[in-house]
Amino acid sequence: MKNSSWIRAWMKHEPTEGSSNRLLAKVEVTPLNPPDPSRSPLKGEMSKDEAFFSRGKKLAPSPCRGGLGRGFMDLCQRSNDKQMNQRVSHVNKPEVTPRTLWRIAASLLIFQGAVLGTPAQAQQTPNKSLSYGQLLEKIEACNVNPTASPAKSCEISKVEIDPARRTATVHLTGQNSSEPPQDVMLLDQNSELIEKLGNTNIEYDVEPTADNSAALGLVMNLFLLLLLLAGLMIILRRSASSSGQALNFGKSRARFQMEAKTGVFFNDVAGIEEAKEELQEVVTFLKETERFTALGARIPRGVLLVGPPGTGKTLLAKAVAGEAGVPFFSISGSEFVEMFVGVGASRVRDLFRKAKENAPCLIFIDEIDAVGRQRGAGIGGGNDEREQTLNQLLTEMDGFEGNSGVIVIAATNRPDVLDTALLRPGRFDRQVTVDLPGYNGRLGILEVHARNKKLDPEVSLEAIARRTPGFSGADLANLLNEAAILTARRRKDAITPLEIDDAVDRVTIGMTLNPLLDSKKKRLIAYHEVGHALLMTLLENSDPLNKVTIIPRSGGIGGFAQQVFNEEMVDSGLYSRAWLIDQITIFLGGRAAEEEVFGYDEVTKGASSDLRAVSNLSREMVTRYGMSDLGPVALESPDNEVFLGGGWSARSEYSEEMATKIDAQVREIAVRCHEKARQLIRENRPLVDRLVDILLDSETIEGEQFREIVAEYTQLPEKQMAVSR
Repeated sequence: MKNSSWIRAWMKHEPTEGSSNRLLAKVEVTPLNPPDPSRSPLKGEMSKDEAFFSRGKKLAPSPCRGGLGRGFMDLCQRSNDKQMNQRVSHVNKPEVTPRTLWRIAASLLIFQGAVLGTPAQAQQTPNKSLSYGQLLEKIEACNVNPTASPAKSCEISKVEIDPARRTATVHLTGQNSSEPPQDVMLLDQNSELIEKLGNTNIEYDVEPTADNSAALGLVMNLFLLLLLLAGLMIILRRSASSSGQALNFGKSRARFQMEAKTGVFFNDVAGIEEAKEELQEVVTFLKETERFTALGARIPRGVLLVGPPGTGKTLLAKAVAGEAGVPFFSISGSEFVEMFVGVGASRVRDLFRKAKENAPCLIFIDEIDAVGRQRGAGIGGGNDEREQTLNQLLTEMDGFEGNSGVIVIAATNRPDVLDTALLRPGRFDRQVTVDLPGYNGRLGILEVHARNKKLDPEVSLEAIARRTPGFSGADLANLLNEAAILTARRRKDAITPLEIDDAVDRVTIGMTLNPLLDSKKKRLIAYHEVGHALLMTLLENSDPLNKVTIIPRSGGIGGFAQQVFNEEMVDSGLYSRAWLIDQITIFLGGRAAEEEVFGYDEVTKGASSDLRAVSNLSREMVTRYGMSDLGPVALESPDNEVFLGGGWSARSEYSEEMATKIDAQVREIAVRCHEKARQLIRENRPLVDRLVDILLDSETIEGEQFREIVAEYTQLPEKQMAVSR
């Protein structure tokens, strides 16, 4: 009964429980001559395909030989045919499944096979096995039928048959308890085995093991079904949320507060007293409506806050919301504009509908120029979505139905681009200008922002206010914050005047870099900056010098000479012609010093920014201020770009002949100021050399020290002497 071992060797079969014929061989070639299904090979004869697959190998005997019984011969023959068909189909079948799906399917099959496998496989022990034919021979040896052949010694004591696993566990006579029983693989139908066991005295038992694969398969299928349903629910929920967002696409995105909790009140706003007074009237009207309506007054429909960036327009709106105690809506103008036409108009309608339901209330629209620009501005200005949104805003503010109890507060720093229909009374009844603060305003702003700062007693807020003309409220807040940061970095307990000075320089000029080493570059920069500083001190109409330094700053600044400007002149904007001429001369002082000291061929491009300032200022004197020989005429106006709501194209305001005269006047002013600067540097060359030597040693000269040194060589102008006193 050795044929069973040949069967396993030829078919590379490993007997496992639950499967008696599992092919593990991988065939890589296609048979040249497919088997003829009408002819079955004779016993002991190899088919052409078998000969092909065995080429180059030592042929094994045919597994379907010998006296194995008819049932086993049929089983073996079917196994061979099935194996051959699998080989041929495996080679010829094309792969049409995508790689990703194939991997997923294979993973699921492996996982399900591992989970649903018969539990007995995990408990299988490497028992010795008998072949089915050997088992039948041993049973026949135990036959007690008198008609049978003479009895032989019986080697089997007990047989346990498991139909579920298709195995028989054979206990041999005289077997030690430590030795495991032997397993025999059975056929699908084992009537012959049962019959032979009945003719013997061998104890046998037929008891199938518990097979939980069906239950596990059901559980696994239910799990996969639930997993699929969960994924479907997630997809449906996402689609529902997306559809909900699509339905809410036209809803207003304004932030709503029943009682605004901005934490800002009018006491927190300083430096813009006129604007506060006008907005306090709006707050008073909301709180004491009867007091105004008794006299026939009506509530303003809208208030437009206009001013440069950083002057406190949004802060004023927060203060109004904090003081009014009424429902408050806040939104940015850009939140109305979308890619699709009609969405912005829908949001405007929804915003005013909610506001009317909560009237009286406030609506604050920040940067309203994003939606309120002029309609039909031409190239670059046309936008259907923005225009439809603006039309809806105009209708809601003052349309057919009216708008009672809703006050619109809007802020912009570009009132010139707003549509005229939006600015008329009835929509925006008031335009409140929030301008840069003056000295008193800057002092008040500094006092507000210094509440939570630890200041040294030597710090004077009045001195800071005088040093910072032209600073907005945001600039002053940033100045004190930078000073506090520098104090913390230097591990000091309070902010000192040194941190204030450094913060002013950092905000206005840039961050301090490492000082330059002694070189020609450092000396050239020193002469350049001393040229500026000396002219600031010698010119009669110039503002006094604050300090001059050659410590480099961020942004490519090698050094600078800083003036202390007259705050009244800066706040009012009333610059005299003499002051402008002196400013142009000061701009050219650095270039003049380079030419006088190093020669014309050694002049650098360090004065490029000074030359741009000279060209701009002298051109404005000629074309806008009427400060030239062309007479008191304004030949140019500020640029009005098309995309900001201007005309179709730039309009020429003067002839080509006048343009030639303008260029000549601009050049004449620049050349005259340049000659004056060179003359002053030439006349005070010893003074310049001494100032440069001192600057190279100390790297910074304060204005008072600089004026004292200059006074040793020449007479100071009256304006400079007044500062020195």
